Amino acid sequence: MTIILYTKRGCPWCKGVLDLFAEKGVKYEEREVLGNKAYFDELVAKSGQTKTPTLDIDGEILADSDREAVAVYLKSKSVAGF
Repeated sequence: MTIILYTKRGCPWCKGVLDLFAEKGVKYEEREVLGNKAYFDELVAKSGQTKTPTLDIDGEILADSDREAVAVYLKSKSVAGF
């Protein structure tokens, strides 16, 4: 499973998801969009919006989410630790 997490500096919802991933040992690639126009453009192209945190999980987009929604989604996908 490949997880890309789009974040913005200072976003409390992003921090919640980052903390969840650290607690559960989830492997992911973080792409901070405010400091990287290419990542920002990629976020918009994939999700049709600019809000974070947004996840790309094996090509499935979970847009403008939060810690609880991400946990529920990963549990539904039988990700280890959930």
